[in-house]
Amino acid sequence: MSHRRFLISAAILTLPAAPAFAQKDAAAEQRSSGLSDDFHNDDMIVVTAPYVEQLDILAGTSVLSGDQLAEDLRGQIGDSLTGLPGVSSTSFAPGSSRPVLRGFQGPRVRVLTDGIGSLDASNTSVDHAVTIDPLTAQRVEVLRGPAVLLFGGDAIGGAVNVIDKRIPRDIPDDAVHLDAIGGYGSAADDWSIAGSVDVPLTSKLVMHADGSFRDTGDVNIPGYVLAPALRAEVLAQAAEETEEGHLEEAEELTETANQSGRIANTASRTQTAGAGIAYIDDGGNLGFSVSYYDTNYGVPARPGTEHAHGEEEEDHEEEGPVTIGLKQYRADLRGGVNMGGFFEALNFRAGYSDYEHTEFEGDEIGTVFSVSGIEARAELVQADHDGWRGVIGTQVLVRDFNAIGAEAFVPKNSLESWALFTVQEVDLGNWEVEGAMRVEQTDISANSIGFDRSFNTLSGAIGLAYAPDASALKVGANISRSERAPSAEELLSDGPHIATQAYEIGNPDFTTEKSWGGELYARWDSNDVQLSATAYANFFDDYIFETETAAEEDGLPVFEYFQRDATYYGFEASASVVFARAGGFDFIADGVADYVRAKINNGGGAVPRIPPLRLLGGIKAHSDNLDLRAEVEWSDSQKKVTTFETPTEGFTMVNATAAWRPFGKDGGVTLLASANNIFDVSARRHASFTKDYVPLSGRDIRVSAKFSF
Repeated sequence: MSHRRFLISAAILTLPAAPAFAQKDAAAEQRSSGLSDDFHNDDMIVVTAPYVEQLDILAGTSVLSGDQLAEDLRGQIGDSLTGLPGVSSTSFAPGSSRPVLRGFQGPRVRVLTDGIGSLDASNTSVDHAVTIDPLTAQRVEVLRGPAVLLFGGDAIGGAVNVIDKRIPRDIPDDAVHLDAIGGYGSAADDWSIAGSVDVPLTSKLVMHADGSFRDTGDVNIPGYVLAPALRAEVLAQAAEETEEGHLEEAEELTETANQSGRIANTASRTQTAGAGIAYIDDGGNLGFSVSYYDTNYGVPARPGTEHAHGEEEEDHEEEGPVTIGLKQYRADLRGGVNMGGFFEALNFRAGYSDYEHTEFEGDEIGTVFSVSGIEARAELVQADHDGWRGVIGTQVLVRDFNAIGAEAFVPKNSLESWALFTVQEVDLGNWEVEGAMRVEQTDISANSIGFDRSFNTLSGAIGLAYAPDASALKVGANISRSERAPSAEELLSDGPHIATQAYEIGNPDFTTEKSWGGELYARWDSNDVQLSATAYANFFDDYIFETETAAEEDGLPVFEYFQRDATYYGFEASASVVFARAGGFDFIADGVADYVRAKINNGGGAVPRIPPLRLLGGIKAHSDNLDLRAEVEWSDSQKKVTTFETPTEGFTMVNATAAWRPFGKDGGVTLLASANNIFDVSARRHASFTKDYVPLSGRDIRVSAKFSF
């Protein structure tokens, strides 16, 4: 990282820190109330930024916390969120899975830790893991629609904000506060454990420490590993080899086609550690944390690829299964003060990351990827003036990326991004008006190839909401204009990538990606009935997408980035209704539905890897001591595919869960059990790059226990 960029970033980090001990951030105190205990707040839904807690610009917000988060814990955050409306997963492998929001993935979805990016390489390629362990998460917020202008103009699809406790938000009442969770899942012999401790050192100073460990084996599945069409193709290749007398090759192809029961090379092992300290008094708060993330996971092989490092290695033989070893060291800062006057508070947040992962071919090192970066944001929160309130903020991201090895498909590059943003709301009684705007400059340079470009983007949104007097109903509409700078990978990729087993090609001449978007939504929120429905559309100019071509390089299929106009539209809906009460139980029916259609304009066909229509419905019996739930998830087939993309068959899964709190809802102990995919059906996510040879797991019996005291 250059000296100039370091000084600029350091200035942003330290500017608001000086008065942090002198004044009070009342909003921060209010939102932190009770959050030190993960188990007494299952019904609490709190959006982290207090100035937008009630804004209808957040019509697409979903929150996962408490027992529901514990039941859905998986090794990667993408696989933990698929029960929420509008959310799918890349499901590249059990060790690498990012969220897919409204059909968008990659750079169009920001994955955040308490409002700051994960600062890893997960948005550069689908095989790169997200360096956030769901085991250490306290709450996960999924933001869709115009709200994401707070966190990045490029996050057109949305943002996933993971809240942990590494920087404490309040002082525990107890001398020592402990939280722990441990569990086992049968489908991958998945063992996991995590724990944290919060200790008040003084009446104003609190220390936190946490750690987690997860170890999984290869994933068990029903039926064949390969999808039917791919299996038929491999068997046909085996027949051709037999006819030509290549019996050894034919035997290998037949063995590949007949693999079943488990997915080879999908085991993983992850361990994390973190520690933080915070000063909290009547004048404000200031906290700091450090953390470590370490994971090793397998990358399943794409059938039919014969990888070589170059023309000089035409006789190159496969050296062994591809695995990834990844480490990240991270430091974070958060604080806030109460200023008084027109601005009631100043909040700031910053993170620094030193990240590296190595792609191994057997025991040999293939390519080493390293990322170092700083992201920081500061926000001035306006006091309420006769119904007018809002926030004005700035954000900076500085990232250096380097890849060293035979398959450095992206050259060494640097990114600098600057942004100013604001969100404003005016309460007019039954009517509310919201607006948001973000101005951003992004500079991307790669000195080794003489590349240096700057992109200026402007994004904005305006919303109108109406709530009748004495009614649980609220309806509204949002219109947004978003602009995104192309990523370094979209611009500069040109080479073989062993982990994705593809030859990837970008285009250095891409322009910014622009879109107009609109939403119509309705919500009903009463004691027994919660309903939400949103219809949306996005119209893109110069949309950037990656798709397979008919070409082949180095024995790998070529995937190339293109830029065309495109259209997205769809809906998402959720419902929860208490339909009966008896014997101390509330009986609840709930459901989720989502659908997205995306196409390249002017006859260009479908956008690749778009999830199909999905319906999920369940019935739950809830009491202070016991929860019982059964659900059915139905996913339609996806036949609207682009050239060289294969269709995906639909599936129906049946799941059941139970949560027992033997000492009551405030007792601090919860025992959980679940049976997922009870009937052991074969299922694949169409949004997955590897869906044809990495199906979802089969029947998975999971048990876990949570403790808080």
